[in-house]
Amino acid sequence: MRKVVGIGETILDILFKNNQPVAAVPGGSSFNSIISVGRAGVPCSFVGYTGADIVGQQTIDFMHQNGVSTEYFEVREDEKSAISLAFLNEMGDARYVFYKGTPHVGSSWKLPEMNAGDVLLYGSYYAACTGMRPLVMQMLENAEKVGAIVYYDLNFRKSHQHELEALTPVILSNFRQSTIVRGSADDFEIMYGQRDARKIYDEHISSYCSIFICTAGADQVSVCTPQGTFDFQVPQITDVVSTVGAGDNFNAGFSCALIWNDVTKEKLLDLDRQGWQELISIACQFASEACRSTQNYISHEFAAKVSRRQA
Repeated sequence: MRKVVGIGETILDILFKNNQPVAAVPGGSSFNSIISVGRAGVPCSFVGYTGADIVGQQTIDFMHQNGVSTEYFEVREDEKSAISLAFLNEMGDARYVFYKGTPHVGSSWKLPEMNAGDVLLYGSYYAACTGMRPLVMQMLENAEKVGAIVYYDLNFRKSHQHELEALTPVILSNFRQSTIVRGSADDFEIMYGQRDARKIYDEHISSYCSIFICTAGADQVSVCTPQGTFDFQVPQITDVVSTVGAGDNFNAGFSCALIWNDVTKEKLLDLDRQGWQELISIACQFASEACRSTQNYISHEFAAKVSRRQA
């Protein structure tokens, strides 16, 4: 049975509205994605670590409650769990303050076995920083050997703009070892001063990775391939509460759609507009659902509905 493997950091997101705390939920980019994957009933596991404290135990319990395997997740006695403060504006967009150490691998780690058809989901600063590079490289190599789909979400924040020159070689290496590169127009405006998906693909991605997905918030999603560019309008929602988990849940929905629609690595480049639309539609449904609450993931009710439709 095909599965999704996430790799990334865990962090407790404390959300503020009008300068008052309104929610505290386990988070982290790939972590948010894998929780939604688990809720949707797709087999999944998460590779990462947390501290041996109350926050860390809550994270472990939360993963168990949502169908995510913790077999490859470490609890470190000498670590404090990471925390972020997310200040939401009237549109539900967040401004962040982080309290965490620099990500780094432990003295040893255990990694899940990857198989053909599996989806490896990774990204953000975690995938480019020096401390996690040995583990990330091993996961990428394992995925490539067996023909798994490697999905890289760039998620490049402005707070790391001063490190762009130093991180660029690693980011390009990630492009090269990924099946799909996903990024937002905001990411590439920070990195390259560009928002046009096709220009970004032609000038910065196509020579490393054949498939590029560019999201632009509530505007559109563009899929760029050697065969051409497909643009899809994003469904509009009026009841936005928080956009914190929107991109992460787009990734979750897309990963689930790959499995539900029986799309393997070999089939990706043969997809026509209709094939891409089916994948992007599910991804957008997940993203829209996550925007309707202060949670970072799809609701259990939505998960039950969407999984039933795919049965």
